[in-house]
Amino acid sequence: MNVDQGLFVPGILGILEGLTEFLPVSSTAHLLLAEHFLGLSGDDWKVFTVLIQLGAILAIVIAYFGRLIGIVRDAIGGKRGAWRFILGVVLAAVPAVIAGVLLHDVIKSVYDNTVLICVMLIVGGIVLLYVDQLKLTPKYTNIYDYPPLMCLYIGLFQMLALIPGVSRSGATIVGSLLLGTDKRSAAEFSFFVAIPLMIGAFGYDFYKSRDLITSGIGLGIAVGFALAFVTAWVVVRYALDFISRNGFAPFAYWRIFVGAIGLWGVLLIR
Repeated sequence: MNVDQGLFVPGILGILEGLTEFLPVSSTAHLLLAEHFLGLSGDDWKVFTVLIQLGAILAIVIAYFGRLIGIVRDAIGGKRGAWRFILGVVLAAVPAVIAGVLLHDVIKSVYDNTVLICVMLIVGGIVLLYVDQLKLTPKYTNIYDYPPLMCLYIGLFQMLALIPGVSRSGATIVGSLLLGTDKRSAAEFSFFVAIPLMIGAFGYDFYKSRDLITSGIGLGIAVGFALAFVTAWVVVRYALDFISRNGFAPFAYWRIFVGAIGLWGVLLIR
């Protein structure tokens, strides 16, 4: 990490992480494109990207802390609905976890392919826009009523997010909508599934990068972590109301815009 850049660049990347992690726009794509066009490279930045994710994880845990405690309390009390919901989250997370571990090195090998990232942003935006405009009649409007088998199917959709630029939440939401959920509960379910997935991914990446962590990047990480936490908390706090009013079209158009601008920039620089 270049100390001459001060704290501005870590701050910008922290804000990007927090704003995009839980929205169907692909935080990975935004961070990688930002790093590409800012000329950031090296192991320090890879470690930085891994560690600031913890800020976003902490934000969603705190934002949903009361509900998480309630679910745990109900599960301990033997309430069937709580165990059904926990099972659904686990089933939705398992396919991506298995594929992520088995294909980790392959996935990382294509993370620097900015053309692929931009193309997937555009394609994902078009798909999200198409699904958002479908006249679907939702069968499920409460995440606690999601059938376990449907949650597994949602998890299979989520595996598409292993391709950089697709978006974990975007794949989860599209799968949920096509399987009969409404928009608000689809987004909320993606939040809950994100908790175990992000904790697992963070732990795995942290373990793989542990030898690269040095005290010299500590301040930049602290700034990125703090800003990722604050912006992610705001997103989680207000995203569901925004989606209820506006659907997913704004995110789809944003994906297409960023993908097109990024693709233009990549090809121009070549």
